Amino acid sequence: MITDCQTNILYLADTLPKKYPDFYNRFEQVLKDCKIEFALLPHTKDVWAVDYMPIQTGPERFVRFLYQPSYLSKYKKYKDTFPDVDGICEAIGVDIIKTDIILDGGNVTRWQNKVIMTDRIFQENPAYERKELIRKLHELMEIDHLYFIPEQPGDFTGHADGMIRFLDEHTVLVNDYRREKEWFRRAFEIAVHNACLESVPVPYNVYDNKSIDHANGVYMNYLQMKDTVIVPTFGIKEDEEAVKVFEKFFPGQHIATADSKEIAYDGGILNCITWNILKAKRLPAPEE
Repeated sequence: MITDCQTNILYLADTLPKKYPDFYNRFEQVLKDCKIEFALLPHTKDVWAVDYMPIQTGPERFVRFLYQPSYLSKYKKYKDTFPDVDGICEAIGVDIIKTDIILDGGNVTRWQNKVIMTDRIFQENPAYERKELIRKLHELMEIDHLYFIPEQPGDFTGHADGMIRFLDEHTVLVNDYRREKEWFRRAFEIAVHNACLESVPVPYNVYDNKSIDHANGVYMNYLQMKDTVIVPTFGIKEDEEAVKVFEKFFPGQHIATADSKEIAYDGGILNCITWNILKAKRLPAPEE
């Protein structure tokens, strides 16, 4: 698997500057300040690029899973938000391997030959027997280890990228779940322990949000590329503590921040809106 710290090119949906113009202008400046190469994906219908774009498993290998999440498919109002992923990939020159397995990119946390996802994957693919689905996932993603964690209660997406991220091969960053229900906290801790991973808690406070769908206070959904980590901030007291945690555990990395309140109100943050890949060919310089 290509890990985030190996990636050098960033794509954003062309719907992002239309839907969130103020956020986009600020985020664009952060990317320029961090000297991150970026471009817009053409002909998108929604901003959550990581979910529908392919998963990169090698320098020139991309797997296009089906983007048909149950949390969107069951609502008619979202039927126009499903993009033509094959067309987008063709437009930017990315060849893809196709599969009929339903999986959002936001439910994939990866490190080289390891992947973590929530057990939502089994609910989304009832046509597959559990063992066969796991075998196919290993084969498609070319990994040795696949770990499952319980999806977080109240998270309609069932994604892992707002819960846990790899720090290195043996260590993961996790939300500080001390205020969560005991049964979930215990199940989550057991899953991490069974994966033989050490965990580092990151500040987490969604408890002051007006809606359960808001993601303000979820620092886990940061963006990492090469030597840069961009941490979302929300104008709350936990911001300062969260930045200190990232500065401590990413030594030698450039730590930047991005005010992410607007997009967080719609349930996603920085990892959700970005598709970062390893690409040999450089992009044209972004327009000033």
